[in-house]
Amino acid sequence: MSLPAPSATVPPFAAALAALAQLVPPHLLPPRVGIVCGSGLSTLAASLQGVVEVPYDRIPGFAKNTVQGHRSALAFGLIGDVPVVAMLGRFHPYEGHPLSAVVYPIRLLAALGVKDLLITNAAGGLNPDYAVGSIVLIADHLALPNLAGPLNALFGPTLSPDYPRFVPLSDAYSRRLRKAVLRSAYELAQEGVFGTRPADATEPWIPLHEGTYAYVSGPTYETPAEGRFLRAAGADVVGMSTVPEVLAAREAGVSVAVLSLVTNAVVAGSKADTFVCREVEDEILGRVQEKKAQETVSHEEVLQVGREKAEVMRQLIARTVAKLVMEAETL
Repeated sequence: MSLPAPSATVPPFAAALAALAQLVPPHLLPPRVGIVCGSGLSTLAASLQGVVEVPYDRIPGFAKNTVQGHRSALAFGLIGDVPVVAMLGRFHPYEGHPLSAVVYPIRLLAALGVKDLLITNAAGGLNPDYAVGSIVLIADHLALPNLAGPLNALFGPTLSPDYPRFVPLSDAYSRRLRKAVLRSAYELAQEGVFGTRPADATEPWIPLHEGTYAYVSGPTYETPAEGRFLRAAGADVVGMSTVPEVLAAREAGVSVAVLSLVTNAVVAGSKADTFVCREVEDEILGRVQEKKAQETVSHEEVLQVGREKAEVMRQLIARTVAKLVMEAETL
């Protein structure tokens, strides 16, 4: 196999395609499936055989990653006989990157020939029924930066005359890919990968949640009021990435599925939990009251949960890719 000819892609990617053609063995090109690894989840690339890593700084057009827990390389390898590429680290607007740099890798994957994209991320849990460590299959999103300011990744001229000017998002998250993920989760649960089946689990037991992802700009974590607002708006998890990548992929006609690992519970108590007037009144009157500690979230907490669940995520992604490969072979 070989890469598409530069004339078949949009001009900005010609130099990057030429560089990858020199750095990646021909049998690993073009990749059919792409994987984006979220915070602490770069071990997902361990599912690939015969891996060849290309550092971002050797690919024309790539920005520099600055976030702890994100590596900076494209990993090319095989699952079965099918070439796959994994992004070991992503870019975020809060790092100071323009959105064009944030989505450049996704556009390059599309130019490389990727047809299906599996995106992972670490996310804060808004839905109280989703425990830390849960995996949420995203079915929809709520993108506040897209609704409230010039922060949509598709601002500016389209990169190809074949791309739509107005990209529909009612089908942003592929039903085909989501079904493959859910079937893979069911099979792995039968094999014990997800641990002991809960006593109240229904049959069949599919140990994933489905939900809505709220995209915020970061890099600050949400205030309690913001957490309550997002929860009331219907979001189940919240994060600082992913949606720009989804938009760029859909613009290019790439099918997308997103898996969010709940790495922390968003601090979103009631107003009464936040206000301190009653505490001061009790102190003035000499009433004894238990001191309330203010909850916070840390990036280290996020990375730790990512490390703990990395193997389960790896197996889920690998099983899903294998299903997509089998599906492609029957078409």
